[in-house]
Amino acid sequence: MRQSGKVVRITIIGFGNVGGCVAEVLMRRREAFIREYGIDFRVVGVADAKGVFVSEDGIKWDILRSFRERHSISRNTDMSALELIEDVEHDIVVEATPTNLKSGEPGLSHIIAALRASRHVVTSNKGPVALKYDELMNIADAKGVQLRFEATVGGAMPLISLIQNLEGNEVTAIKGVLNGTCNYILTRMYEEKIPFEHALREAQALGIAESDPSQDISGEDTAVKLVILANAVFHMKASLDDVSVQGISEITPEALKLADDAGYTIKLVGEVSRERLEVAPRLVLKGDPLDVRGTLNVATVKTDIAGDITIVGKGAGPKEAASAVLSDMLKICTTEKLR
Repeated sequence: MRQSGKVVRITIIGFGNVGGCVAEVLMRRREAFIREYGIDFRVVGVADAKGVFVSEDGIKWDILRSFRERHSISRNTDMSALELIEDVEHDIVVEATPTNLKSGEPGLSHIIAALRASRHVVTSNKGPVALKYDELMNIADAKGVQLRFEATVGGAMPLISLIQNLEGNEVTAIKGVLNGTCNYILTRMYEEKIPFEHALREAQALGIAESDPSQDISGEDTAVKLVILANAVFHMKASLDDVSVQGISEITPEALKLADDAGYTIKLVGEVSRERLEVAPRLVLKGDPLDVRGTLNVATVKTDIAGDITIVGKGAGPKEAASAVLSDMLKICTTEKLR
């Protein structure tokens, strides 16, 4: 006999790799979510560059897959993404459009519209959270809804959740390797004694680096994550202009060899505290918790009572981001009485 659960209606705005992966997991694990959490997730609307598709009873997987795989499919409505957010009955908006660090758009407008319509929001989009954190949280608080953004920092590594579970502790600093692309490049340079350009081309060929990797290798991506942590954890009202940033493009195999001979490796490290916002290549002692290889991310959270707590996880990729999004969705469902 098929089990039933509380129906939770979802819209996904931005149906690329992350949004599509979220939908795929929701469909594949639907029965498990009903059985384990008593929640029946139903995707009732999706929006991407092709338009909007809506089904208030839940969109079937063959249609969602057609969207995800970029097959030709006719939208079934003339509404916009904003109209989908405002007018279709649903509980949670997953905002997964690409990051825009200049204006935050279109994700910023999507999130504001969702919060003002009393929808909970889960986002993987770093731009709006980095640029307008206080404004967004004020709207969420006024409307009595949640804005969650675990996927914006560390991918599948549940860094923000860890910090939220440290009640009673004062977090004094967070330091870590927060960009999987840079970590992969430096790892390959160290292991194979190859120059930066060679390692970058390899990362691009494997899909680890973007065709335009400038945000990653310049340190900007790590800086954005530090801004999010600065504002969410330390309430600093920080912006990208407040971060001292140095990337990895000047690192040479010779520098890595010198570090290795002295018992160190070189990592792109981001550090945030009330006194410091900095991204730079740093010497890391071999065997130190920050000495992780490949695309792994790692972060050490320094606290006054619990001491140092280190967390490691996969930081890059749509599956990793989808994992964080799903975790946030379940937290909303288990802490809120949804309609």
